[in-house]
Amino acid sequence: MQLLLDGRLVKTIRFDGKRDVGDPVKSSAVYNSQYADELIFLNISRERRSVNDLQKVITEVSKVSFMPMAMGGGIGSAEDAANLILNGADKVVVNSVAYDRKEVISRTADTFGAQAVIVCIDVRYDAEKQDYVLYSDCGRRAEHITLEEHVEAVIAAGAGEVMIQSIDRDGTMKGFDIDVTRRVAAVSTAPVIAAGGSGNYDQMKDCFLETGVSALACGSLFNFSDSNPIRAKAFLSNHGLNFKKV
Repeated sequence: MQLLLDGRLVKTIRFDGKRDVGDPVKSSAVYNSQYADELIFLNISRERRSVNDLQKVITEVSKVSFMPMAMGGGIGSAEDAANLILNGADKVVVNSVAYDRKEVISRTADTFGAQAVIVCIDVRYDAEKQDYVLYSDCGRRAEHITLEEHVEAVIAAGAGEVMIQSIDRDGTMKGFDIDVTRRVAAVSTAPVIAAGGSGNYDQMKDCFLETGVSALACGSLFNFSDSNPIRAKAFLSNHGLNFKKV
């Protein structure tokens, strides 16, 4: 998973601080050569966010990468989603609009198919409530709905995949949040992607085996170590986890 800010790739820690990690086009070419299954780009600009920045990335990345691309960040309407898909994105990722404008999910799924819509859910654990709180607007606005209720609602609206992202684990490389991932996988009838915390292959193995998740989104693992998708797949395959051939 790649985070975009002003045309550059960055990495955050718990959605805060931004470390530059390179050029999106050059990075995509590298991942393409390493047989990554899919690229997910999220525009995390908190000011003047629109899909225009994502459209520019699609055009350039498409010249060097031939794997599926999912684009998100700043999608405010079904028209925004359609523009991205018609310009080369295979999927769109929606987050904030999934709370109060579920017609964006439905209209996009009706037009392009449910497989084209990923709903990302950002969560942070609240010790006082002893439960997870859902956040929108780049982690700045708490939403008053339970995790299970939201998962069921977005799938009913037409989402083809659900991505659960732990704000607490983001950029820490301390491992995925097994508990919240397991909860989402237990209620979701759509494939689930876990994000936030990738630090080594054992953590990936544990998340796959303990949660039943369909996929893992990794950023820091590949940015800040000598790891790459080829090595990750080889390690996981040795533990009985199968992957599609690309």
